[in-house]
Order: sequence, then C-alpha cells, then structure tokens
Amino acid sequence: MFRSCLNGVCSMFVIGLLAQTTFADNWPQFRGPGSLGISQAKNLPVTWSDTENLIWKTAMPGSGSSSPIALGDKLYVTCYSGYGLDQPSEGKIEDLMFHVVCVDGRTGTIIWNKQIKPELPESKSVRDHGYAAPTPATDGKHLYVFFGKSGVFKFDLEGRQIWRTSVGTGKHGWGCGTSPVLYKNLMIVNASVESGSLVAVDKENGEEVWRAEGMKSSWNTPHLVDAPTGKQELAVSIKEFILGFDPETGKELWRCQGIPDYICPSIISHEGILYALGGRRSMTIAIRSGGRGDVSKTHKLWQADVGANVSSPVVHDGHLYWVSDRNKTAYCLSLADGSVKYSENVRVQPYASTLLADGRLYVVTRFDGTLVLAAKPQFEQLAHNKLADSAVFNASPIVCGGNLILRSNHNLYCFGRNN
Repeated sequence: MFRSCLNGVCSMFVIGLLAQTTFADNWPQFRGPGSLGISQAKNLPVTWSDTENLIWKTAMPGSGSSSPIALGDKLYVTCYSGYGLDQPSEGKIEDLMFHVVCVDGRTGTIIWNKQIKPELPESKSVRDHGYAAPTPATDGKHLYVFFGKSGVFKFDLEGRQIWRTSVGTGKHGWGCGTSPVLYKNLMIVNASVESGSLVAVDKENGEEVWRAEGMKSSWNTPHLVDAPTGKQELAVSIKEFILGFDPETGKELWRCQGIPDYICPSIISHEGILYALGGRRSMTIAIRSGGRGDVSKTHKLWQADVGANVSSPVVHDGHLYWVSDRNKTAYCLSLADGSVKYSENVRVQPYASTLLADGRLYVVTRFDGTLVLAAKPQFEQLAHNKLADSAVFNASPIVCGGNLILRSNHNLYCFGRNN
C-alpha cells in the first residue's frame, strides 16, 4: 500500500512538473515570460518569405498593434474593425468594433471571435497604432484584455465574458498602448491615458483594489522585478521619473529621476537591475531596485545618451540590445557601465520590441520586414526577411510551439523550419 501511495505521489509530482514546464513554454503576456522578450526556443528560422518556412497565414477580422499571446497550442489576439483601419478617419466611428480572437496555433484556423462594442465617444483619429494596441494577458485559466476607455475585460478561454471594469474615461490622439500585468490575485494596468493612474483590480470579480495616481505621459507596460529584498516590485516609467511600487498595495516605494519626455518603451530587468529607455532625446537609465524614497543618488547606476522612443530592449550575456525607431540605429550597450559597444544604422524603423531566441535578435520593422541580428557585442546582420504584405507591422513577435509568430494590420503569420 505504501508503494502504491508513493507511486501515486510521484505520478502527481511528475504531472505537476510537466504542467509547470508546459506553462513556462507559453507566451502569456506582453513580451512573454517575465515580460523580458526572451524565448527558450532553439530552432526558429533565420530566413523566411511568403513561401519559405511559412507554416500558415491567416487574415485577421480587423487591424491591431497588439501582440498575440500563446497558451498551449492556442493564440489569443485583439483587433478592431469598422472604422479607421487603413486611414485614420475611414468609415463611421459608430461602426467601430473590438475583437478578441482565438486562433489554433498549429493550423492558423480562427476558433472563435468575440466582438465587443466600444464605449463612445472614442478618439476619431488614433495615430499609427489604432484602437487595439494593448496585448492581452493570461493566467492559464482566463484572459484579461484592455481596451482603453472601454475598460478591462475578463474572458474564459472559450470567449465568454466574465466581467468588465472601467479604469477611466480619458482618451488621447495617440490612443492606449499599455498592457495588463498579472500579480497573484490582481490584474494591474497603467491607465495613464484613461485616468492618470496605475490601477489594480481583483482578478476574481473585477473590483478595484488599489489606485496610484500621477501616471504622467506614460504609454509603457509596468514591469515586475525581483528586488534584492526578496520581494517583487512593480516598476513603471513616466515623464521625469521612474517609479517603484508595492504590487500588493500600490504604495510607492521609491522614485528615481527619469526621462523628461513621454515614455513608450517598457522597462526590463536583470538580476534586480532595471533598464529604462525613452524620450525623443533617447536616453537609457540603469537603476538598482529595492531602494526607498528618492533613489536618484543612491540606486541610479548609469545613464547613456542613446535610447529609443517606442521600442523596448532585451538583455543577453551582459549586454542590452535594441533597434531605435527614432534614428533607425541598432545598439548594444554594456550592462556594467552603459558604454556603447556598437551603434549601427540599419535604415529601418521598428515600433515592435526586440525578441531574443537562440542567440539571435528578431527585430520586426513597421514597413521593411524583419531583421535577424546576432546577439553579440559585434554587429552582425544574419538576415533581412521581407513579405508581400503591405500593411504596417507594429506588433512584437512571439514564439508559439517552437515557431515564430508575426502580426501585421491584416494578417497573422506562423514561420518554422520546414527542413
């Protein structure tokens, strides 16, 4: 009997371990596991085209700049239709419709398409990235989707809406661009446009748990960092400051002098150090987490006068990598002191954030295909892959089932090695 029970315990342990491993291979939020833009996939294609290494291509029911997320063999992505698709004021604003779409990651087949009527009035002209820019998030059981002034939504994995919560009614000509972050029982969103606040709601019922005001000119997704204190902190970059919060309560823990401009790139972290880019002046700042109060003189490690206005970076092997949308330049910086290891003009503009996989950087550009660069402190371009799709590519690339997923305003693509 003991042996039988022991075998049962072992079986449960193995099943649990496999479940954890499977979920770890998912892409559950903006920029994937830990919001770091890093995939453990080892066999992604380096080159592709409309015929080479294309597994499937699926037309979407609308446009959008949000990235897909992946859970198992399913993809989830948001779109909008009916108004302002290819031209800022195309159609009637009353016909605007939001979509949450589930796609089979193996075949590209659309499984379901949930339509949502937005709260009007909406901005009649959302420049560059439209009405579906925030990326969904999943805890493996439900989806959490943000549509700006129309609110935050919770769906089950079959597309049934569970709740809808408003986090503010403000709107902006640049639209909404921040994605939900999940922490324990909370869903947290930077509602800078909608209410100038960082808002946490209970995942179970959608009720507000805490609110932190002062989110000035901030279009970036908050980042959870493992601080030296042993606890997680929630970091967000706003105009003039980088802020650290207790994600449980919304209490501000620290602030550091930041970038004096509106902020789009999301913060990333490595070993408790935060790296923040942004502004039309293009700055990069490194800050050690775990401080209290004003940490500008105690925890700010370095500042570099290079950066990006929209795209976010990745960390790899002691270096920080990205391609700037501002000056179309690829950068590599040392994590130790911020010194520039290379700056190479690549003549293409990304809004998407960089993906790191198998020692390579995947940089999706808006109009000129995808660059594949070597992730090393000497610039090396491995490939420049272009498609016939003339629509804008604003979404960041992801990995699903060991394949590369790209999204344009018109289509969703899956690329993998066919040999």
